[in-house]
Amino acid sequence: MSEKNWAGTREYSAQTVHTVHSVAEAQHIVARASKVRALGTRHSFNGVADTRGDLVSLVDVPPDIRLEDDGTVSAAGGTTYGVLAAWLERERLALHNMGSLPHISIAGAVATGTHGSGSANGSLSSAVRAIDLIGIDGEIVTVAHGDGDFAGSVVALGALGIAARVTLAVEPTYRVRQDVYADLDWATALADFDAVSGCGYSVSLFTRWLGDTVPRVWVKSRLEPGSDGEMPDRLFGATLVRVPQGAPGTEENDGTTLQGGVPGPWLERLPHFRLDATPSNGDEIQSEYLIARADASGALSALREIGEQIAPALLMSELRTVAADDLWLSTTYGRDSLCIHFTWRNAPAMVGAVLPLIEAALAPFSPRAHWGKVSAVSPAAAATEYERLTDFAALARRRDPEGKFGNDFVDAIVGRE
Repeated sequence: MSEKNWAGTREYSAQTVHTVHSVAEAQHIVARASKVRALGTRHSFNGVADTRGDLVSLVDVPPDIRLEDDGTVSAAGGTTYGVLAAWLERERLALHNMGSLPHISIAGAVATGTHGSGSANGSLSSAVRAIDLIGIDGEIVTVAHGDGDFAGSVVALGALGIAARVTLAVEPTYRVRQDVYADLDWATALADFDAVSGCGYSVSLFTRWLGDTVPRVWVKSRLEPGSDGEMPDRLFGATLVRVPQGAPGTEENDGTTLQGGVPGPWLERLPHFRLDATPSNGDEIQSEYLIARADASGALSALREIGEQIAPALLMSELRTVAADDLWLSTTYGRDSLCIHFTWRNAPAMVGAVLPLIEAALAPFSPRAHWGKVSAVSPAAAATEYERLTDFAALARRRDPEGKFGNDFVDAIVGRE
């Protein structure tokens, strides 16, 4: 087969890809397979979703979105956040957070700890209240909030089964505006990073690590009912940009959500990109590292020192913040975090050369590499940053003794040959 990820930068090694149209079909395949993994919307850049056995794609399973009796909402795992968000808005409901891309599947995003943004906002995974997993025998196992294994079963890298259905906490709908500021002095950003990153409901700083300023700051403000909000002409010395801007590095193929301070529904402002547009650059490689937000100034200063070495391979970096959670393998487990994201040119040799420099610069700050993106550190070494690794490994071996859901990536983490 020659199936590739969304960006076309990684080819899967599976023998067969099964595109199913019902959970029952997926259950049948899992029960018969010796090695099997789920394939979602293919937004991972490393081997986390791969297998040398069978891949099962659930993206064509009907969303079957339901409002549950307890006020939560559930949907088929292959449903994209964009489809779910549109359904929620029609019901006057909302999620607390969204990733930059609404095109990603719920189950895949949750399993790899995709985080969204906002200093007071938990990751996308933190909204999970239950997961229906197809287990090794093809039967459904439901793990719900409050169960002993729940915190280890959400960000689980596909190691515990295939997520057929996910249940999420929701809240009443709300509006958001996006404003763009230009040329924030690095000295100001580093002097009080908490204030800068917390000046909106969700804040993104875009940089190429060169010069004395952060070229763009996107501020997404959650609006009170009946108010359109107001933003100053100057924010921490940066200047309000009144003409809407695209995402840095994507101007030739700009599909960004509306900026310029125009209020709109949460689902049309919190993501960076529109569901009806091609997301981001496409022909790219991505990396990301999360550190404690308290270490932001030191870590960012360390990266600025090697900016000249980073820039040639880089399209753009984005800095965001996310609140702590208690999910065992979450990149934000136990600490409010700064997310340092790199969108690279599709130049594997250049990227491979610069990643060790970045990881060395961040090493004093105990970085956690995003589970679905490229890093120089091995999965086994990455897992040592997690206090509950031993508990997760035991859970994975108990749920899947023979490693049916394993692959090279997962097996290295759980200590399975």
